[in-house]
Amino acid sequence: METLYERLDGGIALLRINRPEARNALNMAVREQIAAHVAAMTHDAELHCLVIAGTPKVFAAGADIKAMADAGASEMMLRGSDAIWQVLRDCPKPLIAAVNGWALGGGCELAMHADIIIAGDGARFGQPEIKVGIMPGAGGTQRLTRSVGKFKTMKMLLSGEPISAIEAERMGLVSEVVPDDEVLDRALALARAIAAMPPIAARRIKQLVLTGADMPLGAALAMERTAFELLFDTQDQKEGMRAFIEKRAPRFVGR
Repeated sequence: METLYERLDGGIALLRINRPEARNALNMAVREQIAAHVAAMTHDAELHCLVIAGTPKVFAAGADIKAMADAGASEMMLRGSDAIWQVLRDCPKPLIAAVNGWALGGGCELAMHADIIIAGDGARFGQPEIKVGIMPGAGGTQRLTRSVGKFKTMKMLLSGEPISAIEAERMGLVSEVVPDDEVLDRALALARAIAAMPPIAARRIKQLVLTGADMPLGAALAMERTAFELLFDTQDQKEGMRAFIEKRAPRFVGR
């Protein structure tokens, strides 16, 4: 299998890309498997967070160039890649990308579909599509701009040159940088911590952050306030505040 999927303890799952011989290039099989696993995790009531990783030396070195070199525009359209990416965009549960090594092109775009990126200090991020005569096609021009701003984005896209994990963190592209051999452990620990939180609140937080970013501030604040108020009808709100008052650990049930 080009991907490996595991349900782990603590309400989390781990999805790993497993094409080391091709530097984890994202061919159609890999993309379809990622979409299938994310969809399954989305509908699994016992899972609350997903970690997406590559291999210890590479996260994903872009799309499979050999598989698209001779394709025409209509063929690329009929492949339906956007529908596959849409599954990640629609996932209401928190996603964490654990990035070791190269995250280039589609690999960088895959990481940007996550809500949190944990990177090894040897990781490299880039959108080198211009070097082969094309441009990013899975959010690179849009997600990157929203993350790091116009001028950093233009430099990365127009030069095609990669950046280090430290620079990515400074720019706001990466959530946290840790030693390379600690990336997966840190991502899984964070996933378990998030999975232990009230899942309804976690979903609403993700929804509000992503949806509100494209709305006028006034409308986004109103939407936030409504979501905040509705959480007071959940069992988890009552349990969380009661546990805080009673100075004990809460027991969230997702209702």
